[in-house]
Amino acid sequence: MIEHELLFLGLLKESPKHGYQIKKKIKEVLSIFAGVDLKSIYYPLKVLEEKGLVIKRMVKEGGRPIRFVYELTKEGEARFDKLLSESFLNFKRPQFSLDLSLYFLPYIEPEVARRKLRARVLILRRLSKELKKMLFVWQKRQTPLSLIRILDHNQKMVDAEVGFLKSLIESL
Repeated sequence: MIEHELLFLGLLKESPKHGYQIKKKIKEVLSIFAGVDLKSIYYPLKVLEEKGLVIKRMVKEGGRPIRFVYELTKEGEARFDKLLSESFLNFKRPQFSLDLSLYFLPYIEPEVARRKLRARVLILRRLSKELKKMLFVWQKRQTPLSLIRILDHNQKMVDAEVGFLKSLIESL
């Protein structure tokens, strides 16, 4: 929940938002990088509201239906600042889908393992190429620097996995 708390509080630190805006931002931008897949955003928002970290206001704009807009409280801002500060020093190990397969690698024939790992390398190289293209486009469009940094970080992690896999294939 701590990561979700940081996510929601951070989005509301940008500006007050209604539920659809929050869901859209998570889906279009942050789910790509943060691996966030929320079935519902309203339960976590309710929990944050109960903790006194956000408030919910009813807003009526023009002929649109009434919407609930969420915004940070002073306590919410303080909690966000604390979580953000702590997250820079959080060394929770990233998990890769490959790790479990590597554990059980001795149970498949080396040639089969090499073939499957080479296929993974091809997919990762395509992904790396797409990330580099995306980075180039985003830099031209003056995308926020924070998103460019995240994209660059992800692209470098993909390249690091490719390097690891190449040496693993050679060792089998």
